[in-house]
Amino acid sequence: MLKEFKEFIAKGNVIDLAVAVIIGGAFALITSSLTDDVIMPIVGAIFGGADFSNYFTLLGDLPEGFAGNPNSYTDLKEAGAAVVGWGQFITVVINFLILAFIIFIMVKQVNRVIAKKEDEPAETGPSETDLLKDILAELKKNN
Repeated sequence: MLKEFKEFIAKGNVIDLAVAVIIGGAFALITSSLTDDVIMPIVGAIFGGADFSNYFTLLGDLPEGFAGNPNSYTDLKEAGAAVVGWGQFITVVINFLILAFIIFIMVKQVNRVIAKKEDEPAETGPSETDLLKDILAELKKNN
């Protein structure tokens, strides 16, 4: 079983997948930063607040003994309060849309390159028959 596992891991597809997951994770961090640090503060400023992810609706009373900030989504969530974090949800949806759009652009470019290669005629040299005719003509000319 260990031998089979080693053979499975050594296959190129598994290595390619591992590299893709690592790069995808790093790319997701970049996209999250773009959303959280650039786009959402602008959207939040338009709607009257700098931190859009802090928009929420409290669905009940504050938990007993709550000592945090009642205007902080993070504090309320950590305290176990029933809150709907619609601002955070919108942030995640926008993050997803940005990531999906970037992946769409990348796939579109790859498909364009593949289509261009398929449209190019294959570079072929003279056929065997042509080569043999040329050799025969040279031999006749030399005799």
